[in-house]
Amino acid sequence: MPLVTLADVLQPALKNGYAVGGLVTLGWEDMRAYVAAAEALCCPVILQAGPGCRNHTPLPVLGKMFRHLAEGASVPVVTHLDHGYTFEDCQAALDAGFTSLMFDGSRKPLAQNIDETARVAELAHSAGISCEGEIGFVGYADGEKSAGTDPAEATIFARDSGVDAMAISVGNVHLQQDKQGGLDMDRIRAIEAVTQVPLVIHGGSGVPVDQRRDLAANSKVCKFNIGTELRMAFGTALRDAVNRDPSRFDRVAILKETHDPVVAAAMHVLQAFGGAKG
Repeated sequence: MPLVTLADVLQPALKNGYAVGGLVTLGWEDMRAYVAAAEALCCPVILQAGPGCRNHTPLPVLGKMFRHLAEGASVPVVTHLDHGYTFEDCQAALDAGFTSLMFDGSRKPLAQNIDETARVAELAHSAGISCEGEIGFVGYADGEKSAGTDPAEATIFARDSGVDAMAISVGNVHLQQDKQGGLDMDRIRAIEAVTQVPLVIHGGSGVPVDQRRDLAANSKVCKFNIGTELRMAFGTALRDAVNRDPSRFDRVAILKETHDPVVAAAMHVLQAFGGAKG
């Protein structure tokens, strides 16, 4: 299937009341499983390469892997740079064949964030692809603390940056392993009231599944980034495979046993977003 951009999948989601999963990849095994899960459900999927993934595998290699999977898939697949921190990061992803760039200027003052994000958005749009930006700062479990998105700043950011999707900080936290938090619905509603841009929740693993389902159907949240819970599923499957026969050493045979559990975990994630037709 031809590759698609972030706007290609988020605009229908916004119009029809569902969300799309931005699934964070670390290697071939998980990205292949994510596409298999999306195909089983007949729903679009966003393959995401974050900083950890890029530190392990060069962007040009990731671009070829993503494109290979996307071009052979029976469902729409977006190849997305997650948390590009510099213009150069985004240019490299564009050159590697990605169809969506996320520039993260969320630690910077509003004016600088807008200016730098707008430059990346212009780069993306001139190449016929999409751009995601972030306003407010989504913190990390046991790390940097969040700074909630100010609806007034979100209005300015959405208007002046030219992004196709806007990540917001509304109680979500990166790398959270439980689902006990829940999001700030009042803040989400206040942001929705002042922009038409599809909204993105980073750190989606920490959001209760019922709340994901409700937001997907009844809000402008059209994309949830999910990484931690899928990494946990992969780690559990890998540990089980190794422990099942400690004498084994062939990594291909071992890694093969992670596929079905990760497909099942990804299907569970994607089903809650309401876009499945299978």
